[in-house]
Parts: sequence; structure tokens; C-alpha cells
Amino acid sequence: MEQPLLSEEKRMIRETEPYLGGKIDGKDNTPELGIWELDLRSQFPVLFVPYKETRVKIPNSETVEKCSDCAGQGDIPCPTCNADQEPGFYKENQMSQCPACYGRGLIAHRDGSDTICTKCDGKGKIPCATCGSRGLLKCKTCNGSGSLLTRKIAVVKWKTLSTRKVSATSGAASVPDEIFHRAKGVQLCNTQAYQCTPAYFADSFFLNTFSSDVIADRASVPPTARVICERHTISVVPVTRVTMRHHRQSFSFYIVGYSREVYLKDYYPARFCWGLCPCLEWLKV
Repeated sequence: MEQPLLSEEKRMIRETEPYLGGKIDGKDNTPELGIWELDLRSQFPVLFVPYKETRVKIPNSETVEKCSDCAGQGDIPCPTCNADQEPGFYKENQMSQCPACYGRGLIAHRDGSDTICTKCDGKGKIPCATCGSRGLLKCKTCNGSGSLLTRKIAVVKWKTLSTRKVSATSGAASVPDEIFHRAKGVQLCNTQAYQCTPAYFADSFFLNTFSSDVIADRASVPPTARVICERHTISVVPVTRVTMRHHRQSFSFYIVGYSREVYLKDYYPARFCWGLCPCLEWLKV
């Protein structure tokens, strides 16, 4: 039995970029749409697609805000020569000691002579290597504009959550569930709805109970998501157990479903190989 459930999850994120002027898509035009009011029919996936994600800009959600990193100035104090300064407060022409001459302006030589330091031109100090002693750097967040354009983006995810359950007879209990899921059988029930209800079989209490159990164990949906559709299918898969003997040794394998898929234990043919492998050729007829 299989019960796929297609869910739709939406969440809102914000995207920000430097505002360089121009018209914006704001609330002055029409009211901003809610995240569940968006028309996504052009993006809607095929039912029970494993996974699909899309991003859509929410109309009329753009706003222009002052850049918080530079307080709307467009520049920030240089972290080298104006460290710990608040935006808007800085000092220009800050100089640092020349690392080549240690502030002397001269380079001493072993013969006792001095020459003018070429790094600072004999001044003993050099401009700030980060900002050129301007005291300011262009704000990278707003690219020097002082303003940010913010818009809301809806992130929509469609995901199929499946619940699978197998109830095998004692003779086929050793066949793994994934073999049954691949095999072809007879479909007894196939319903599709927003929320499926248990199937009803007038002549089988077992199938009614089995169907109710699968419905009760349906996949849970996150609080931020909603159910689009689910499908409830019940199939009967025939299984034939074949036992082969040679002298005192024997092994068994299973023929599963109408596609005649063969399931053999891991120990075949390592422990039971008598040159009889062609005996499986009859399965191809």
C-alpha cells in the first residue's frame, strides 16, 4: 500500500541591494499581497512531483531604507586610522609612523652615513594605507548610496511525502519491502482527494483495517505547509516460493508480482551453486 501526499510550503525572506535611485514597486501602487494570496498557477508542478522549489517576488513589497551600516552617510570611518569611531565622526589626515625609518625620515647605514627614507620622503610618517588618510571608506553594504532597496521574496516548496506499508503472509515475510514496492500487482483501490478516507471492502475486514492504519499514519505536514492532494492505493502482489533440491542441499527463491521479479537470498549462489543456474531460464518465457 502506498499513500503519497503533495504538500506546499511557503516562507518569506528579504533581499536587500543598494538603492541607486529610480521608481520602486511599493505599497503606494496597490496593497501588498499576502504570501498565500500569490498566483502561482504558472509555477505549479505536476502532481506528486518528488520536489520542486521556486522563488517569487511579492508584488508591492519594495521599500527604501537608510543603510544601518553607515547611518545613511554612504561612507564609514576607516577601521585603521579611525577605529571605534561612530558613523559620521572621523578625523582626516591621520598619519602613521614610517615602518622603514621608524619615524626618523632617514635611513642609517653601516658606514655611519644617512640617506633620506624613500618610503616617506624623509617625513617620518606615511598616509594610512587603508584610506589614504581620507578617514573614510565607501560603505560596501549600500555601495556609497546611503540607502538600501529591500523586497520580500516568497520561497515556495512542493514536496511529496510518501507512506508505504506492506503486510506479507508468513511464507513471504523474508522478502524485503522494497521488492514489493517495485513489483506489479493487482490494484484494488486508487483514490485521490484533498484528504483521503479509508477504503471499504465489503468482504475483507483485514483490508479495511489495513487501509485505516495507513490513513492514520499519513505523513505529517509542517505548520508552514498545507496539503494539496493525496492518493491512497492498495495493491495485491502475488508471491511464489520455489524450493530447489540437489541431494541433501536445497535453497529457495521467490517470484514476486506479475513482472516475475526474482528475489534470492545473499547466500545464493555462493553456497548453493551446482551448475543449475540455467534452471532460471524458464522465468523468461
